[in-house]
Amino acid sequence: MMGRNSLLAVSALLVLLILGSSSVYTIGEAEKAIKFQLGEILETKSTPGLHFKIPLINKVKVYNAKLLTLESKPERFLTSEKKNVIVDYFAKWKIKDVAKYYTSVQGDATQANIRLEQIVQSALKDEFSKRTIREVVSSERGQIRDLLITAANPSADKLGIDIADIRIMRVELPSEVSSSVFRRMESERARVARDFRSRGAEMAERIRADADRQREVILGDAYRDAELKRGEGDATAADIYAQAYAKDKNFFSFYRSLTAYRQSFKGEGDTIVLEPDSEFFQYFKKSK
Repeated sequence: MMGRNSLLAVSALLVLLILGSSSVYTIGEAEKAIKFQLGEILETKSTPGLHFKIPLINKVKVYNAKLLTLESKPERFLTSEKKNVIVDYFAKWKIKDVAKYYTSVQGDATQANIRLEQIVQSALKDEFSKRTIREVVSSERGQIRDLLITAANPSADKLGIDIADIRIMRVELPSEVSSSVFRRMESERARVARDFRSRGAEMAERIRADADRQREVILGDAYRDAELKRGEGDATAADIYAQAYAKDKNFFSFYRSLTAYRQSFKGEGDTIVLEPDSEFFQYFKKSK
């Protein structure tokens, strides 16, 4: 009898333990949970810690609320020029509303990635259709990122998802258009180079003409100043000669004659023909 009672007590304890363990569940720091009652959503939980449920009546599903990554294969998008570009990108997302997440994609991350990929590609298609190839390749990636997140999040919100980031890793041209684009870019750069060279040559010619003009002005001013100085010097010399002549006319005449002799007979064999009674030789004659 005693053994039977002990067996019943142990059995009751086991049942209580089973019921107790099935009456609690835990939520981690980066988790969200849904509590169901008879198959319908009763409430959602996101507070970390220990929570309770009614065994056999309540069921709980716990989901990872950390950032997840959507890695898409490269896709083709049309630019405003109707040219294809190949875009490689990824997106970071997390569960925002766990109830919406469950009802929209049954809480399946794979299904969520498929739906999210469609949303992001639609946003990429809209943004790239507004830009040329040159703008797509050279534009600010951060600006495109912000526009993509703003455009995609309203649709992602319907899935209970929040898009934290969308990054374009690479933008490439298909082989059939890359060569023509490069040729066009090369032609554009050559045109810009020709324009710079033309403007440079025009500026050089303008500078050269201005330098020539300034040279002529400087030479003209120098010649004018030189002539003025020469005139002043000649006037001063004439005045000095006049003053010297006025002081001693005979000596001045004698000095001028010596200077004339020196200038006339510079070299050996110099000859001059004059009449014997010419005034030029007056100082060679004997004075009476």
